[in-house]
Amino acid sequence: MATTNPAIGFVGLGHMGGTMADRLLAAGHAVYGTSRTRERAAALVADGLRWVETPRAVAEAADVVITSIPDDDVLNAVASGPDGLLAGLTRGTTWLEMSTVSPSASQELAARVRTSGAAMLDAPVSGSVPQVQAGTLTIMVGGDQEVYGRVEPVLRQLGTPTHVGPNGQGLVLKLAINISLAVQMLALAEGLLLADRSGIDRRVALEVMVGSAIGSPMLKARAPLVLDPPAEAWFSLGLVQKDVELARDAARGLGVPLPTADRADEILRLARTLGYERHDLAALFQVLEQVTRERRTAA
Repeated sequence: MATTNPAIGFVGLGHMGGTMADRLLAAGHAVYGTSRTRERAAALVADGLRWVETPRAVAEAADVVITSIPDDDVLNAVASGPDGLLAGLTRGTTWLEMSTVSPSASQELAARVRTSGAAMLDAPVSGSVPQVQAGTLTIMVGGDQEVYGRVEPVLRQLGTPTHVGPNGQGLVLKLAINISLAVQMLALAEGLLLADRSGIDRRVALEVMVGSAIGSPMLKARAPLVLDPPAEAWFSLGLVQKDVELARDAARGLGVPLPTADRADEILRLARTLGYERHDLAALFQVLEQVTRERRTAA
């Protein structure tokens, strides 16, 4: 691998992957990329991203490959086959898998990567588009310590990385964090709805709540989205629900009870049923509000 400004390859140029690619372009890296639709990458191409047609071509061009994709199925799809990443990896290449997928799927894939002489680290992130833009992501890394040392400078251009253990453990820690994201947002939505229905102005209530002891950095960042939903989700309820399910699966295998995650999963499933799958996590308030209206109408 190059010792300075390694060439970076991206598979997945959505909100997170695209913003990370843009930041690394600005840092002076040669960046190659591909995604399901080239149109979404038009602005990045205009800024200097070198578009290639397949994940294999990304792996062949880059010193460090980054994937940012939605789930296990897509991960396996971009990894496998004659045009997949595995077909293009060579000795010395490092694959940073920055999606949130199941720890078991990541561990199995890391073992396949090692047979090519390349290395794979799971490096999921905590944070959303604003944190990528500011370079303040929290990055949990699982995999070989020596490999981590080689790519740490790249990760530090995106945020604060921490090596937490062998392959899969970065993902376990990310899922642990995402339990709290879901539960915190649900609790805020419950409290805000209670205040609103009592007659307190909802904007006043929200301001006081996030300014109080419960105002975590995540809740403070998302507060503006609760009553003024964004056109495009920072972190969709569908993906949140997927992550909570992954956390519950991991916990079952370890015999760990997750009572608040279980309850959050019920509400997240309800949100999908009501059509909120693509809405931001902050829309949990709208979900509870709709449920309240429907109950009143039924009564």
